[in-house]
Amino acid sequence: MKNILLVASEAVPFIKTGGLADVVGALPKYCDRTKYDVRVMIPKYMCIPQELRDQMKYITHFYIDLAWRTQYVGVLQAQVDGVTYYFIDNEFYFGGPKPYSWIHEDIEKFAFFAKAALSALPVLGFRPDIIHCNDWQTGLIPVYLHERFADGEFYQGIRSIMTIHNLRFQGIWDLKKVKDITGLPDYFFTSDKLEAYGDANYLKGGIVYADWVTTVSPTYAEEIKTPFYGEHLDGLMRARSNCLSGIVNGIDYALFNPETDGKIPARYNQITFRKEKWKNKTELQKELGLAQDKDRFMIGIVSRLTDQKGFDLINCVMDQICQEDVQLVVLGTGEERYENMFRHYDWKYNDRVSANIYYSDDLARKIYAASDAFLMPSLFEPCGLSQLISLRYGTVPIVRETGGLKDTVEAYNEYEGTGTGFSFANYNAHEMLGIINYAKDVYYNHRHEWNGIVDRGMTRDFSWTNSAKKYEELYDQLLG
Repeated sequence: MKNILLVASEAVPFIKTGGLADVVGALPKYCDRTKYDVRVMIPKYMCIPQELRDQMKYITHFYIDLAWRTQYVGVLQAQVDGVTYYFIDNEFYFGGPKPYSWIHEDIEKFAFFAKAALSALPVLGFRPDIIHCNDWQTGLIPVYLHERFADGEFYQGIRSIMTIHNLRFQGIWDLKKVKDITGLPDYFFTSDKLEAYGDANYLKGGIVYADWVTTVSPTYAEEIKTPFYGEHLDGLMRARSNCLSGIVNGIDYALFNPETDGKIPARYNQITFRKEKWKNKTELQKELGLAQDKDRFMIGIVSRLTDQKGFDLINCVMDQICQEDVQLVVLGTGEERYENMFRHYDWKYNDRVSANIYYSDDLARKIYAASDAFLMPSLFEPCGLSQLISLRYGTVPIVRETGGLKDTVEAYNEYEGTGTGFSFANYNAHEMLGIINYAKDVYYNHRHEWNGIVDRGMTRDFSWTNSAKKYEELYDQLLG
């Protein structure tokens, strides 16, 4: 049996702000439990719902030094779906209404978490063979494993993996202050270790000291070696390229299943979508006050409304997108200018644009089930889960060829009758508009081919089963 400990700042079902929580919550459930004992460790935030906190059982507590303070560390445990979760408790750091706050507070909070997580291991009765770290919040764990924990007999031979979910977020703060907080000697704060452009960088430390580095799609793993995508760490990614790989995230096929989804009006599968899927569209049109027409081409967008997601492209050609033969349904929050842009077009094209500037899981599922196409023109996209959910729900993705979008959406080829979606290469508004119009033409004038695209998309398997196998291969490779 191989022991794996996933350490992260969030995990479903306890706390979630983004895709990281889905990954950490799903991976342990899908690994082969006869060969791998995969457990999870996260902070015990005060904002975890009370009914979930009630499931946690106290194990022990102790004290550690951090900066000039002595800090309490409580350790709790819970079982969910057969997976063991550990929680690091300290109300000074993990109180508050949300898991993250100002970066200077988070820098100290996650230095504490890294040190506390490693210090707790000997009392858990669980010695991991691999500690699988996720994003900058756990970047100090591989560093500490090479520093103060390197001499301890218990820690000898523990391997570490650093998974980058989004390279843009690195945990950067003032070098002198980080030195004080972490207690790491000067030796660690050089340009080949934690120092980057005059500051300290937690993610960089994790990348330098981990035994292996992964990111969440093979294309993104290649892209981050280039200056455009590398977020100033492209040189380091090239230097570590012999220990760098990309594994596409999956989605939970039990959770996202149009055949059993209780949140959508009409259920369907790969066989019945021709007869049933349109009923979701007419129900959504009625609910959102759009013109009711089961044949109208409906484009869905469920997203954070930020530059990364390509909304400046959409802004550029929004009038052309909102033609009379199209309906556009948007759900999400983000930058004010994009929120207001969609509100404006909702007002201007009242019967064909619906801007829902909030977030609702129920409405998201209705949009995935009702739309004909799903638009995702990202500037960069480490993996992306929305296109995977779209494929599962028979909604054809229109994406830019970057990161995980390129790895998961196969471009339609009308001559060979292949493909599961539509894609464009350059970050260009009119190239995007051209591909939207091409998709619209196939939808209206070649419905048989369109149904073929839907059909192929729904048969693709992007469940966690496949992704977990790839992680298992990596664990085996590291442990020899």
